[in-house]
Amino acid sequence: MKHLRGHWQLLLIIAIVFALWNTPVVTPLKILIVFMHEISHALALWITGGEVLSISISPQQGGMVMGRGGNRFVTLSSGYLGSLLLGVTVLLIALKSRFDHVLMGGLGVATLLIAALYIREWFALGFGVGLGILMLASAWFFSHRVNDLALRVIGLTSMIYVPFDIFSDTIARAGLRSDAYMLAEEFGGATVMWGGLWLAISLGVVVVCLRYGLGAHSNITFGRSVEPLQ
Repeated sequence: MKHLRGHWQLLLIIAIVFALWNTPVVTPLKILIVFMHEISHALALWITGGEVLSISISPQQGGMVMGRGGNRFVTLSSGYLGSLLLGVTVLLIALKSRFDHVLMGGLGVATLLIAALYIREWFALGFGVGLGILMLASAWFFSHRVNDLALRVIGLTSMIYVPFDIFSDTIARAGLRSDAYMLAEEFGGATVMWGGLWLAISLGVVVVCLRYGLGAHSNITFGRSVEPLQ
């Protein structure tokens, strides 16, 4: 119980996200995780020598990256696991560093650049530009604690959403034309096999992050800090 008290804020965030999961309140966060999923595909394309032509996301929480070249196996495998790693990275930086303003501003700039270079559809463009501006405004106008809390929400939501999405898209609805479905088509195996592997990896990453990344205390202190008098 003492260990849990050191992380009551993270537990509260998870409880609130779960409670509001099927409401419009969490929908923007879900679309953000889909955006991170597509960015992960795009990063895999770039890293393996391919070219990204366009990136799109939809209000129904779907998305697509159009590109050519690159390593198809790596690119298809990178969506779910890549967005999970991005979420874990955001969470750990928020927990372990004082660079929250820098990270939030950097995410805002990156989002605006991606929107300008690769997004052409109106919804996706509006979401990307709006998100980028909000992130820059948060980094510029709000305190370290506010940015820290926002980054924790993004990181934790990714950690919740990705395993759930893997199970939903590749196991519960194995006939859906998901990344795992296309991987099975092109490289063999079954959709549920690839989905099950990704699910096991994602749950392992979540457990390792929570076990070794949180430390003894992760709560944000919102009270005014006391400065020693000279």
